[in-house]
Amino acid sequence: TLAEISKIEKPEIGEKALSNTIACVDFSRKQGTTDGEFLPETAIQNCTKDLKIMQEYFEENSKNYKDALKEMAVDNLHTVMNISKKWEKLLDTVNSMKDGATKSLIPDVRDVVTHTAMVSDVSKEIKSLKTQLDVQLMSDETTTFETKREEFFGQLKKSISKLKEIDAKLQDVLPTPVNAKESEENLIVKAKKIGKQLLDTTSKPELNQVDFNHFRKYYEHLIAFDKHLSLPNVEIQSTVDTSKAQVFEKVTSFCKEFANAGKDLGKAAEMLVIVKSFAENLSMFDSQINTDIDEALKKSKEKHGAKYITDLSMRLQTTDIGQRVMSEHSLLKGEDWRKRNAKMQKQDDLDYILERLEGDDLDKDMLKRRFRTFKKKYDDLLLSNLLSCDQATQKDSLNTLISNTICFADKVAPNSTSLSLNQTFKDKIPELLAYIFVIWTLQNTEYYNERRGIESSEAYLLKPHVAQVISIFRILGIGYQTSGSSKNLFNNLVQVGTGEGKSVIMAAIACIFALIGVDVNCSCYSDSLSTRDKEAFGSLFGALRIQEHIEYGTFNKLCENLLNEHCDVREKVRDMILKNKSALEIMAKTKRIRPKVLLIDEVDVFLSDEYYGGIYTPVVYLKHPVIKTLLDTIWTNRSIRTLNGIKAMPAYAACASHFSNWTFLLDEAIKDMIASLQSFQSSTYLVQNDRIVYVEGESIAENVVRGYDTIWAYYHENKNGKISSSSLEANVGIIVNCGAFSYAEMPHDFAYITGVTGTLKTLATAEKEILGRVYEVKKSTYMPSVFGECQRSYNSENDVHVVNESEYFMKIRGEIDVFCRAKRAILVFFQSEDKLMKFYHSSELSSIKESVQIITEKVSVKNRELYIKHAATIGKVTLLTRTFGRGTDFICNNQQLLASGGLHVLQTFFSEELSEEYQITGRGARQGDSGSYRMILLDKDLEWVLGASYATELPKILGSTLYDSLHKARSAIFESKCNSKGVGIEQRKKDHNASKDFMTALNTGNITAVKEFLKNQNTGANIATASSRTVLLMDATGSMSSLLSAAKETVCTMFDRAADILSEKGLPSDAFQMQFAIYRNYNSEESKILQVSAWCTKGSGLRAFMNTIDPEGGWGSEAIEVGLLHAVQESDTPESISQVILIGDAPANSQTEVSQKRANFSEAYWKNTKFTAPTHYETELKKLKDKKIPIHTFYLTPYAKSNFEEIAKQTVGRCEALNIQSPQGAESLTHFVTEEILRKMALDAGKAPDIVKAVVELYRKKYVKAFTG
Repeated sequence: TLAEISKIEKPEIGEKALSNTIACVDFSRKQGTTDGEFLPETAIQNCTKDLKIMQEYFEENSKNYKDALKEMAVDNLHTVMNISKKWEKLLDTVNSMKDGATKSLIPDVRDVVTHTAMVSDVSKEIKSLKTQLDVQLMSDETTTFETKREEFFGQLKKSISKLKEIDAKLQDVLPTPVNAKESEENLIVKAKKIGKQLLDTTSKPELNQVDFNHFRKYYEHLIAFDKHLSLPNVEIQSTVDTSKAQVFEKVTSFCKEFANAGKDLGKAAEMLVIVKSFAENLSMFDSQINTDIDEALKKSKEKHGAKYITDLSMRLQTTDIGQRVMSEHSLLKGEDWRKRNAKMQKQDDLDYILERLEGDDLDKDMLKRRFRTFKKKYDDLLLSNLLSCDQATQKDSLNTLISNTICFADKVAPNSTSLSLNQTFKDKIPELLAYIFVIWTLQNTEYYNERRGIESSEAYLLKPHVAQVISIFRILGIGYQTSGSSKNLFNNLVQVGTGEGKSVIMAAIACIFALIGVDVNCSCYSDSLSTRDKEAFGSLFGALRIQEHIEYGTFNKLCENLLNEHCDVREKVRDMILKNKSALEIMAKTKRIRPKVLLIDEVDVFLSDEYYGGIYTPVVYLKHPVIKTLLDTIWTNRSIRTLNGIKAMPAYAACASHFSNWTFLLDEAIKDMIASLQSFQSSTYLVQNDRIVYVEGESIAENVVRGYDTIWAYYHENKNGKISSSSLEANVGIIVNCGAFSYAEMPHDFAYITGVTGTLKTLATAEKEILGRVYEVKKSTYMPSVFGECQRSYNSENDVHVVNESEYFMKIRGEIDVFCRAKRAILVFFQSEDKLMKFYHSSELSSIKESVQIITEKVSVKNRELYIKHAATIGKVTLLTRTFGRGTDFICNNQQLLASGGLHVLQTFFSEELSEEYQITGRGARQGDSGSYRMILLDKDLEWVLGASYATELPKILGSTLYDSLHKARSAIFESKCNSKGVGIEQRKKDHNASKDFMTALNTGNITAVKEFLKNQNTGANIATASSRTVLLMDATGSMSSLLSAAKETVCTMFDRAADILSEKGLPSDAFQMQFAIYRNYNSEESKILQVSAWCTKGSGLRAFMNTIDPEGGWGSEAIEVGLLHAVQESDTPESISQVILIGDAPANSQTEVSQKRANFSEAYWKNTKFTAPTHYETELKKLKDKKIPIHTFYLTPYAKSNFEEIAKQTVGRCEALNIQSPQGAESLTHFVTEEILRKMALDAGKAPDIVKAVVELYRKKYVKAFTG
């Protein structure tokens, strides 16, 4: 019967059963019998029931088909399509029944997907797959970016694999062959073509720069093809092996020509340059080719002597590549040192340095005396240790010197452990420094030894220059006039220019401190630079036996190491809970005798948001089978919204039993889980590589967990088939927060803070105030350059230009052409990769695009290194992102380029911080070289600095006052952000101190304190009391940097203050939630026009969200309607919302503006987004008004005033002006938002008006200070 249709094997049986049912019922109804003589009513009911079962069977198959098609699950598709094919005739019969007595009994199966429709859908998918495979295997993107290349070939692999699977498994259900073989053959043909191009390139007798570029492109694409696709008969491995063999044939041949050149130095240098060009341009073989160069040089030196190497160097230095041969190959590095020493025209000129030295309380006479003491000791020690030519004697002499240095340090070291340097020790610092530097020099004498006896042999010694020694003296408190300063060590900083040897100063200071019993932390902004510097001075630290007392690293890494030096907090907490401990062992006390000093490299980075303002938040992910079962249970039963409801389940009982000492953490976690189930989908995430990831700025953050929103996102996408079960298993668990340590507080744990930086003079007033007030950095020193006066051509009155969008790219291209025609090189810095790529793909650049270099974070390290080397060559154009404006050395050795004016730097955006601008400027004209700098700015990009009315403000300041006006406005914004940061720092100080107490409790075995802290840190959301829910809607366009910074820095304070007042008034202190929603305009893509946080019951979650938001875009009136639309959607949820707080500096778009601005990306674009239909603020405003949801508005400029007043008035909200850039701006924001939270919270709790008023009055009395003047 049809009731068992799923078990019927032959479709004829089912068709017969349907036919019989229809015939009987039809005959019975036609006879008009009503007494049931012919066909009882029960039989009719059974027929209806059977037909219903048949309908459900078909509908279930349709659902399974849609799921299978969505995920292209081929096995499932085969199953459901076979079913549909089998019952195709029967379904047609049912669908064709329009008449007859049985019509009312026949179920509606019009929504059931027919076999024909299935075949059509799958055919479209097949066509789509074939289209994806019918592509060129090489493009600009896959050539430039390794990650794009890997993604491209990874996608090709998925597409061809899926097509082959369809071909193999769906043959019997598809009317025509898939012919995956054809697509595969096409790929093979294309790969073979690339292989031929590769071999054709390597077959050329000589390779030029274009050939090298082609070789890399062909080789890298073939390697990626083979890695991902591994198709038969392509013979890629054989092709790349042949190409490699051909390359090394050429290298070997040129090395032989070098060897045979003999005394023909011109020929020898030419061959060496050719071989080096292979090493530089073919980075996949660089190690082997560089080894071949070293071997060839070694043999030549053995054959012709050391003078030959010197003479060869003279020839090599006439070309760019030849210069790099000298600097990168050990046998020639001595010549590079000699050349560098010659360039430092003022390195030994003490009078020149002291005359131009600037700083606080300078005692130049003392510095002169101390330097002469150092110089005499250094020269005497060096001379006595250089007398012998015998290597064994030299080694013994060096070992003796090392022992004497350690003894001398022990003898003069101060006895105190508090790092107080007495005058006796300070008097001995010049001699101790001389010992250290002589060891450094003697460790690097190989080039000097080879040239003993020849004129100017001392030029081959690695020596410290005057400015480095004077810098060290000032850092150690020598050379100050202030009375009493000689007795103590005080925090201070020294400015040293780019390329002037900061790393040598840091290493020498580290040696002095480590030798007298102090641990040293050398903090740098770059992990790679830290590693480089540590390795560069590793032999010196090792010789002095102090390497374990000197640590290099980024500031946050050093802080984490400092916090975890007694125990790893994460591991300790994880072990404690998973093992269900009821007591803690007491850690063995390791009394730290040695004080610690902090040496900072680049202080402006130290004061950036990432460090000063950043927090280290160790989090433990508890994973266990019983925890996974509990999470599964909560997800499956997500309609249960109470803690007791979850506690009644067996999964909870199992978990509570297993972690019986920690059930309080389990209960708090469940509260957060339940709260998060209501809002996790509003959080904007992506699924990538079987992981939940988040967009942060322009990049994708993979290792980010946003509370239980991320956990439930894994479950949700696993249900949708986008996350595998193995990924779900690996990425879910119970989250335990283990504190919040403020990086801003960490320097206080060091006995002394000092450092070197290139940007001391350019620090903002607020930054200097922070250094003085917070970190007690009392003195500053500004070192002149040993390379002489700066040769940079730049005048801020004439070299800063603003243009409109139609001229912008044209102007940049014009600048490029001017400097290329002048036989110079140009670096063009962009604010972001997105803006760089827009210019790169523009019609303005198209004619020279192929020869232009790109340096971004996504370019592979090897390629970046190559492009950096090539950047300072005649006619070279390099486009870079701002990241490479700091710490990247573009070394210019080409004399013709320098004679033509040197390297030109063009900045295409206005830096938010002067220090960044200063660093970018410094990429050219380094070390006394010629160079120039200019800015070309896009007018609308200046909204962030001039505000929403930038278009009317710009004409007023164009001309010679442009830069000064922009800089003044920038300084005001920066000061405002620093003020905001101060509020946040103060808030985080409390958390930091509590977290440190927690660490102490962990180490001392105080489990009561540990439990109390963990409970406070992990207090769950209040799900028992109805929450008052506030949407804080903020403009995040270009002009809003001060607001966004203030919101980030003050949100935790808002929550704390609100909770404090509510508790004092006897109201639930945790029964309110807040969500941040930021809006922009229709020149921002879907992912940026509206960004929304999760609903949060703690400020930390909202602060983490704001860390991902940058001000960008903007277009006059802004898309407030998009923000209000979101508020309406939130109000339609079961939880609804209590109020909206709107903050911005521009009014809402008009109806006309909405239409015009949406046309920017086109209506077709927006129709494929969640903003399908255009809306207007008045439309959404009416919906909120009808629901009696108030909107409180705070406008930052008069431009927004009228519109914001109207919005507030319509919804009976509050409207006020907010001067976010005033010194009290951050506090004002805090007051406005917190007061409205309290007011609404009290109203929602049903309190009388006088109680509501009293709550707000208490807040004002306690927290609002009166400002006068």
